[in-house]
Amino acid sequence: MASKQKVVAMLGLLNAATVWGLVWYPYRLLAHAGVSGELATLLTYTIAVGCGLLVAGPVWRELRVAGWWGIALTLAAGWTNVGYVLAILDGEVMRVLLLFYLAPLWTVLLSRILLGERLNRYGYAIVALSLGGAFVMLWRPGFGLPLPQNRAEWTGLSAGVAFAVTNVLVRRVQHLSVNFKAIAILFGGALLTAMPLWYRGNVGMQVQAVVPTAWWLILAVALALCATSFAMQFGLTRLPANQAIVLLMFELVVAAISSYLLAGEEMGGREIAGALLIVAASLFSGKLHAQVEESDISRQGA
Repeated sequence: MASKQKVVAMLGLLNAATVWGLVWYPYRLLAHAGVSGELATLLTYTIAVGCGLLVAGPVWRELRVAGWWGIALTLAAGWTNVGYVLAILDGEVMRVLLLFYLAPLWTVLLSRILLGERLNRYGYAIVALSLGGAFVMLWRPGFGLPLPQNRAEWTGLSAGVAFAVTNVLVRRVQHLSVNFKAIAILFGGALLTAMPLWYRGNVGMQVQAVVPTAWWLILAVALALCATSFAMQFGLTRLPANQAIVLLMFELVVAAISSYLLAGEEMGGREIAGALLIVAASLFSGKLHAQVEESDISRQGA
């Protein structure tokens, strides 16, 4: 039973990575339709929260036991999404992605401190393999070292740290249901996207200006994000944080392939080599830890 749950959890994370590797395209279509990245993020996450509540039921009953860990999870997940969008809008995409996908480094440290998860010799090699794949795909000679150079890049780096924090906190708050965590993460994205838009004003006018055809695309993205959030939380709850972060890096592979097929962006030998490294790391990710107690996985599924 435990092994079946682990396989389903891995598939859930790979599904989430696939969706995130494709979601750039509808957001790009929305931008062409006059819907800014921030407004599109706010609308899709807000609708996703509403759809999620219909499925999850009265998760607000868990607010009493969520405590500060629940608040931290909501804010970390919210900044992961908002920071990523803001960085991509304002900075050089390839540098932002490179800084964002340093996340496995922070996950190794945070999972050791907060969860007591220790990597074995295979684990360090696999994390290095996944990071190597990201560097091969994203690094360019003119970039220099992967150190932030401006506000957008600092934002991208902080979003990557928040990404690692989110993955670790999902494991830390085992007393909360998968449904609650899925809704909290969606709500965090909506809340922290609303704040800069509200500060600048005219949100209502921007919403009214959205054309009817764009609303259908917004709804489709919202439903995809909602389903992905539940699948992702199921996976994050049942797998070690370091293994989860490696599997989620499969997003880079999907993004490279989809950008080639949908946008005609070149996918050369560097991208293919990096993708193969990340796929290899994902396949061997089960060897990340010195031991993963099957009884613990069973208790989590109970």
